[in-house]
Amino acid sequence: MTYELFIGDRTFSSWSLRGWLMLHKFNLPYREHMVGLYGGTMAQDMAALAPARLVPALRTPEGDMVGESLAIAETLAERHPELAMWPSDPKARIRARWLCAEMVGGFGALRGDCSMQLAHVDADFKPSDAVKADLARIETLWAFAREKATDGPWLFGAYSLADAFYAPVCARIVGYNLPVSATTQAYCKTTLTDPAFQQWRAEGLKETYDPFPYTPIDRTEPWPA
Repeated sequence: MTYELFIGDRTFSSWSLRGWLMLHKFNLPYREHMVGLYGGTMAQDMAALAPARLVPALRTPEGDMVGESLAIAETLAERHPELAMWPSDPKARIRARWLCAEMVGGFGALRGDCSMQLAHVDADFKPSDAVKADLARIETLWAFAREKATDGPWLFGAYSLADAFYAPVCARIVGYNLPVSATTQAYCKTTLTDPAFQQWRAEGLKETYDPFPYTPIDRTEPWPA
């Protein structure tokens, strides 16, 4: 029973990272298919996946197509209840779904001004007030999640779908040197030093881009070790 996952360029596709983590972190069998977001072949690559039109997209072993990250998350959690992809505690599960839904529909300033890129740190980026407001909201939600998380370093203790959804936020915070609390920095470090994230990033850096899609403001620094 193998899933087929359709993803875009690893260095830049935040939503693809979310979809990949859902499968990879929970040890579900899958095959990857690359969609050329920056190679000009996206329409051609996605044609056979209709009505899915964005990455990630998932094909189940039975051949059903699933588009949109939240639908993929719910589908996988429903098909694999033994994996506890959502937190096992009912109250924590409510919070985790809330956090994921807000990630899908919110934080437009952060996502618009700080496109995910995993190549370097844009050391001189100056966040707008709107970006700072998004960061404040994210920190509030993460603190809300962590209130009763005592069994691990993730948002709800053990790794859950909520951590997959917020992994690209951690990458943005680090990649643009954004001002956050020490607690938030620690969670970002947990995410970015996780072997799964490091594998994703290493595979992405094998591809080169000329020109680089996202030009830094001024000075760059190496991605933290």
